[in-house]
Amino acid sequence: MPEIAFYNDSFVDINAKVVPIQERAHQFGDGIYEVIRVYNGRPFYMDEHLQRLQKSADAIELQLPYTLNEIENLCLEGLERSTLKEAEIYIQISRGIYTRQHHFPEPSCAVFTMTIKNARVIPENKRQNGMKVLTTEDDRWKNCYIKSLNLLPNVIAKQKAKVNGFDEAVFHDEGIVKEGCSTNVFVVKNGILHTYPALKGILHGITRSIVLKLASETGIEVVEEPFDMNFLYEADEVFITSTSMEVMPVCQVDDIEFSTVRPVTHKLIEKFQTLKD
Repeated sequence: MPEIAFYNDSFVDINAKVVPIQERAHQFGDGIYEVIRVYNGRPFYMDEHLQRLQKSADAIELQLPYTLNEIENLCLEGLERSTLKEAEIYIQISRGIYTRQHHFPEPSCAVFTMTIKNARVIPENKRQNGMKVLTTEDDRWKNCYIKSLNLLPNVIAKQKAKVNGFDEAVFHDEGIVKEGCSTNVFVVKNGILHTYPALKGILHGITRSIVLKLASETGIEVVEEPFDMNFLYEADEVFITSTSMEVMPVCQVDDIEFSTVRPVTHKLIEKFQTLKD
């Protein structure tokens, strides 16, 4: 089954060399992105992803080259061309191609890029046993709610986790737990679900919002307030969420191991799975 791409105004081979040297995404990371999971040929919560794309664009004063409806149609056309049933749609929009200078191009002409690839598969043993996460100081910019292309601190933290035998890194800001490199973080204590509030300092994850809604519908009390490292270490359950990982149990944070008895996490996993049917 083919993985395909779209650049600027046409569908192209995914390995085609199409990005000009003066593309601002390439030179400055001047752009935004979204990742949409596809289950059995159907994009999952596409409207919510596209609304977040618009929110990110507005935040960096980027005029989208297409309407959200046109972007949705391009995604659906690309998905049909690919014939993939279990896929990930990656959307990237940059401020375009221009002489290298820091201020915005005049006139600005945004460039739309998309890839449709096979969905990443999480090993079943990870889903059953949980992932290991390493905590690290948050040295990113303050506007993490924008899904920006500027991910170098995340890349470095993820690599640090990998070389030390962990699956993910979790950022903390002077001891306050924020989020993972590519995930949101949840803690269960005495049956209550805790997570950092949807402020500027974290990405407002689509899966995060789904989990909060499922928790409310299931009668699980939710507290969206900052918590510290000790609270994380002393949790009864920990899990992380993302588009690709869905709801992923955590079995270890730094050198602290957690019980495999996870009633709240498992209940939310079961509820999430029903949304995919």
